[in-house]
Amino acid sequence: MMNVLSVTSECAPLVKTGGLADVAGALPHALLSEDVRMRTILPGYRSVMEALGDAREVLTGADVFGGTARILEGTASGLDVFVVDAPHLYDRDGSPYLDAEGRDWEDNPERFAALCRLAARIAAEGAGDWRPDVVHLHDWQAGLTPLYLRGHGPDTPPCVTTIHNVAFHGIASPDKLDRLGLPRELFTPEGYEFYGQISALKAALVYSDKLTTVSPSYARELLSPEFGMGLDGVLRNRASDLYGILNGIDTAAWDPARDPAIPTFKAPRGKAKARARLIEEMGLDPEAPGPLAVVVSRLSGQKGLDLLLEALPALLARGGQLALLGSGDAALEHAFREAAAADPRVAVHIGYDEAMSHRMIAGGDAILVPSRFEPCGLTQLYGLRYGTVPVVALTGGLADTVIPANAAALQAGAATGLQFHPITAPALEGALSQLCDLHSDPDTWGRIQRNAMKHPVGWGPSAAAYAALYKGMARAS
Repeated sequence: MMNVLSVTSECAPLVKTGGLADVAGALPHALLSEDVRMRTILPGYRSVMEALGDAREVLTGADVFGGTARILEGTASGLDVFVVDAPHLYDRDGSPYLDAEGRDWEDNPERFAALCRLAARIAAEGAGDWRPDVVHLHDWQAGLTPLYLRGHGPDTPPCVTTIHNVAFHGIASPDKLDRLGLPRELFTPEGYEFYGQISALKAALVYSDKLTTVSPSYARELLSPEFGMGLDGVLRNRASDLYGILNGIDTAAWDPARDPAIPTFKAPRGKAKARARLIEEMGLDPEAPGPLAVVVSRLSGQKGLDLLLEALPALLARGGQLALLGSGDAALEHAFREAAAADPRVAVHIGYDEAMSHRMIAGGDAILVPSRFEPCGLTQLYGLRYGTVPVVALTGGLADTVIPANAAALQAGAATGLQFHPITAPALEGALSQLCDLHSDPDTWGRIQRNAMKHPVGWGPSAAAYAALYKGMARAS
């Protein structure tokens, strides 16, 4: 059995702000069939401490950034975890990254450096008789781990970093170099310096042994200035070490035949009850002739939801309706609330509710994902699983997971959704018009739904790819 330490700032169902948590939570279970045992180290936020069952201390009295910390080992929600118990860093209101006012915690560099420093200690020294063969880092919050590992000598396990979203670098002022205990000699353009600042993500990209990202298309996109967010040069230098491994979803948690949040169904024709309940819940028109489109998303420019606001009249003009669940940018929240107030065919719920997300995806006819860039995306995978036809931008993992309903795919009976490009409001309008056309043809629509529900969205192939990568790294070390 190979041992892997996963270092992450969030992990579903313990703590979640986005897709990173879903991946970090699903991968340990998926890897068991590949003879890989993964343990996850994450911060001791309140929700994590509350979920932690019986635990034992494996490290006590570490001095980290103004207080003491200990590492607890135990089980939480079926996951084997190490928890960094440091109340002065993690026991606070707000999200993992933002205060109650939606601003970054001022000490985020210290908070996640503490996670990295203690993860490096577990990686190098082990916990009891457990020691990892490989360390798997997730995004910038885990990015300083390879730097801290250097202080433990040469006999340390290799690291692989997964880029979930290259847009977030984990930038900190160089004034914090000494406070964070980072090696000054590596604070160079060839090292972890990024235009005079500390970049935790760049540290991971430069000093990890291997790199992955969450879809093959995004791996290619990252090498270009358009998508690389200033790190494309670093990534081109590491191109031979960069792998695109497509995300999967937890098909037990997202199973329309067993989902406790919905009227269950096994085939598209069974969606009718879920659809009717969603229409009733959202106060929409049960007699509307067009498709019910749903959005479950963070509201941001990246997600292209400003484009949806521009294109929305095209959907409504064809008898369609929109139900949205999400939160984020205040201007977008306001704009969608105004759209709902102006038209009864638009329903908006600002916030997030996991059970409601299941009801939305089960009850919708189509799920809209008009992202300007999308490393992988999970909501389109949930849509496929539930026969809720994805309408997606042609980018990243959206391009890799949805078979577009073009003439060839329709003739071959292979289409699972719709794609649009360029990523503009007029192109999205065209996709929404095509959606309405397809929805009006019951035979074609039913075939697309059935294809969607049969499309593989689980972790099997991806878990095998990760396991092969880990084993290659362990042999090389």
